[in-house]
Amino acid sequence: MGGLSASARPPRHLLPAPSRGPHQMTTDYAVENGIGKLFEPFQIKDLVLPNRFIMPAMQRGWCADGAPLQQLTNYYRRRVEGGVSLVISESCAIAHPTATKQPLACSMTSKTASSWRACIGEIHDAGGLFFVQLWHEGAFRNDEDGQTVSASGLAYPGLESGQAATAEQLQEIIDGYAESAWLAQLAGANGVEIHCAHGYFLDQFLWAKTNLRNDDFGGNDLVARAQLHLRILKAIRLACGESFVISLRFSQWKEHDFTATIANTPEELGLFLKLMSEAGADIFHASTRRFWEPAWEGSERTLAGWTRALSGKPTVAVGSVGLDRDVMASFTDEGEAVGTVPETVRQLKDAVATDQFDLLAIGRSLIGDPDWVRKLQHGETGKIRPFQKRDIADVEWDS
Repeated sequence: MGGLSASARPPRHLLPAPSRGPHQMTTDYAVENGIGKLFEPFQIKDLVLPNRFIMPAMQRGWCADGAPLQQLTNYYRRRVEGGVSLVISESCAIAHPTATKQPLACSMTSKTASSWRACIGEIHDAGGLFFVQLWHEGAFRNDEDGQTVSASGLAYPGLESGQAATAEQLQEIIDGYAESAWLAQLAGANGVEIHCAHGYFLDQFLWAKTNLRNDDFGGNDLVARAQLHLRILKAIRLACGESFVISLRFSQWKEHDFTATIANTPEELGLFLKLMSEAGADIFHASTRRFWEPAWEGSERTLAGWTRALSGKPTVAVGSVGLDRDVMASFTDEGEAVGTVPETVRQLKDAVATDQFDLLAIGRSLIGDPDWVRKLQHGETGKIRPFQKRDIADVEWDS
């Protein structure tokens, strides 16, 4: 198993509660601007995060045969040194041949686990926590080998790709998620995140327009379409034990449809969250294009706010933190994103005051400036370097 064994398992997949160091120092600037809470510790099961800032999964392509290169490890470590308490790996393909054919994608398999252990060890040495995000491309996978599977052979309405997965294949994929989670645990990860967002495999099951099945994994309501996710969560929990932290990332929007929804009402969202919580989810990561926008008319609550209120579980907010355009516009629109840190601080103040989230994920802004969190902490907002397109110019990824 790539040099790992059960005997190599850390005694507990956590770091000791840190002393009051720079990651969790509430400054006068933070208090005066109503964001002091973001620099306070936060506990999830046995894990203690020194502050509320995390780096979400973002593809960099710095892998070889699924294993992280030192360049990727250095990139993660640098963000921890800049103030981030938790790093979530870029999307990491599960141990199943249908997961991806992206040549530069990460994977968590018996062949790559030892490399991940070295990477995670450096993150821990820098004082950070680390989750591995587990991912399957689904119908977006290159189908040149004829093995691409998804809910119903649809990447999105109007684009057929591959075939609908059989019940037997789905059981193999469930096992693949559990195996990869277990390998991540052996490699020292503090948790895993299940990628159910943005139109990929697990999201293709949640979205009614890409899940046309009439078996145990489909149906007219969100709970019926989430039965695969329930089984994956239960399998991971069985493999990794009760103390291992599991995050579930979901979204309404898709990369090819910004208006898409998986939950049409707060009530429907609540039923989904209840099912996922009971199956083993410890954290919900509510992915939006703009973290401050209300999720439904008639309420100022964001998607993260609704998720937190309905589930009672720790919730992550994400979306355009510190920038004037959303993530997809950064790839498709001309010109550069403009830094909006002062406005973001005002939005965060309102969000903190109304309990909209527990943790804040910062994506492109951390690519642009690894010291973003530290500079915010000390009120050095004018020194923050905004994200620029050239920061990701070297990313090679099949569309």
